[in-house]
Amino acid sequence: MLFNIKFINFISLITTFFLVIIINAQNIKTESIKIDSTRNWTINGQNNLMVNQAAFSNWIGGGISNVGWLAGINYNITYEKDKNLLENIIILDYGENSMKGIGTRKTQDVINLSSNYGRRVSHKWYASAGVSLHTLFASGYEENNNPGATKISNFMAPGCLNIGAGVTYRPNKNFTVTLRPANARWTFVLDKELQKAGNYGLKQDGDKSLFQFGFLAMGIYKLKVMEDVTLTNTAFAFANYLDHPERLILSYNGVLNMKINKFLTTMLTVDLFYDHNQIQKVQLKQTLGVGLAYNIDTRKK
Repeated sequence: MLFNIKFINFISLITTFFLVIIINAQNIKTESIKIDSTRNWTINGQNNLMVNQAAFSNWIGGGISNVGWLAGINYNITYEKDKNLLENIIILDYGENSMKGIGTRKTQDVINLSSNYGRRVSHKWYASAGVSLHTLFASGYEENNNPGATKISNFMAPGCLNIGAGVTYRPNKNFTVTLRPANARWTFVLDKELQKAGNYGLKQDGDKSLFQFGFLAMGIYKLKVMEDVTLTNTAFAFANYLDHPERLILSYNGVLNMKINKFLTTMLTVDLFYDHNQIQKVQLKQTLGVGLAYNIDTRKK
């Protein structure tokens, strides 16, 4: 019963998110597209390095000396000319924390690559097709990611590849929704230790992949909360036509970036994920850090 309530609440959250961003997008004045014939490529990206450290010696309050770091890049590379639109997203994040007497544990691990090509069919709509890949850099383990515990994930285990075609709605540079009624999805499990029936939806021991075909919806909404504070929302939903279409794969990522100065920033991230083939619970990850950041933005102001 508790699972059902959590699942319903999570679906409500994702549904509300899509409704809010669509309503807001309708209220945002559409920006006229100004094509610079000499520079059709634009790059908007962030490079960041977060570091935290704590040391204790004869400290009566107790504590464990530790040092942690998190490094990542987040790039949106866009080509726009005439009726053509090509959007590429590169998100790479990895972090570790080393604690005295316990060892090193992974705290962040993301590889997310996607590309979507669209051909404008009206002022705001594009016929589009795209591909995306989501996986990890390194192994993950049970018991708070203890390397001595049972392995539960690895590079390309799982690795999720989506290829599909549909339409993209893009009224301005800060809001994009893509709908693909025809989308092929492969979940790869290339680590032999994890190729067991039931893992990530695998049907039999030794299987290396799971094929699904269905409907995919994804959206990105970038919001300027106030001066030097931005919120980037990304949502994803997939329904498999071939088996249990009611078991949606759902995800939400929110990144709140609070710029301190040109090179320092505070970043808060929240990730929610649900996939019946992984675990029948909503997965939650939250991070908060202060560190170095270098932004690149070639978009015309």
